[in-house]
Amino acid sequence: MIILPAIDLKDGHCVRLRQGRADDATIYSDDPLGQARQWVAEGARELHVVDLDGAFNGKPVHTAVIKNIIQELKIPVEVGGGLRADEHIEELAAAGVKRAVIGTRALEDGAVLRNLVAHFGDIITVGIDARDGLVQVRGWIETSTTRAVDLARRVEDAGVKTIIYTDTATDGMLEGPNLKAVDEMCRTVACRVIASGGVSAPEHVAALKALNHANLYGAIVGKALYDGRTTLSAMCSAADL
Repeated sequence: MIILPAIDLKDGHCVRLRQGRADDATIYSDDPLGQARQWVAEGARELHVVDLDGAFNGKPVHTAVIKNIIQELKIPVEVGGGLRADEHIEELAAAGVKRAVIGTRALEDGAVLRNLVAHFGDIITVGIDARDGLVQVRGWIETSTTRAVDLARRVEDAGVKTIIYTDTATDGMLEGPNLKAVDEMCRTVACRVIASGGVSAPEHVAALKALNHANLYGAIVGKALYDGRTTLSAMCSAADL
């Protein structure tokens, strides 16, 4: 299992939100590329980057800085936030993105998702964000009536090889991941699952590993690293045990 430090971009800054709320953001850096360099220096093997303004506005805002991160650091980078048109994904693919994360489009149109997978292949990754088991979209502003596990089945059937599963109730709360939900997601699909939300200590990583799912590929960590509650080294060590 790997640890992916999160770089969430809002108004040109690296921020963290509590439970995805745009009005509850903490700014940690005004130099996203510098922050990415720091995570790599501390041992990051992959990065998770989110264009929060893109997620809320429906189109990417921070593409230029994201492309700089991808092209300079030379490690796998997954990117999400506002990728609601093919040209948005085309631009990231040309820059060398490892995974382009879509959410709203995957829920709304299964045929579009199949076409994206046929065209872009394994780059296409689906972010399934859920509260109380129900999928949330458009920057977590809207809650659908679709169960996260049902969407996961449809996504896998469409050919998607990686799902990023975020429990929005735990995101940014530093209280640990929703292990029951992660366990259910990993049991539902055979494709790779990356867990997000509440992972903030080495023991949380150990608990995820104890679920013993071969398809649990990694975990995204954000606020705990920025607040200094843990270190990337400690989290990676727990993931490697």
